[in-house]
Amino acid sequence: MVTAILDENQEYKAYMKPSNKKLALSLVGLSVSMIFLSFASVPIYSLFCKVTGFGGTTQQAFQSYHLQKGKKQLVIEFDANVDPALPWRFIPKQRRVSILPGQNTLIFYESENISNVDIIGTSVYNVTPNKAGRYFVKIHCFCFEEQLLLAGQKLLMPVSFFIDPEFENDPDMSTVDTITLSYSFFKIREINNHK
Repeated sequence: MVTAILDENQEYKAYMKPSNKKLALSLVGLSVSMIFLSFASVPIYSLFCKVTGFGGTTQQAFQSYHLQKGKKQLVIEFDANVDPALPWRFIPKQRRVSILPGQNTLIFYESENISNVDIIGTSVYNVTPNKAGRYFVKIHCFCFEEQLLLAGQKLLMPVSFFIDPEFENDPDMSTVDTITLSYSFFKIREINNHK
């Protein structure tokens, strides 16, 4: 009886060894995949937002277009926010403009470093309502670029954009008369001056 139990135990161990190796390899593969996805998730999400306009992400054009202008008057409002850790004053020079879809528009934000140290900051943006993001096309803006402001320096920052004329053909946009472009600035780092 003891011999039979030992024989069964030997058979069970022999049976389980390949399964343990498969399980270990599967877990290692899963771990590597999760690490890869954690690094790839930000660029994948960014690409998804740019393609779909999800979350108020705007489209980007690399040149100005001469488009047929639409007929629906839209109000574009501009909002500015600064992280409390960044001692900058940041405001839109125009609070709102009235435009037609297809009309190229240039506006400015103003930043001022109100501290006595040089600081690098960067901004992110979004458009509300979110569903209008896919029709908001930026030609030029300062977003996602590091901006250096010297102590006490003021800087005008241009934003060039238009609303895609297809906006007027989308039934989901029929109730949208106002679009808000909002920027938020965050501190990257202070620059140590060795004078």
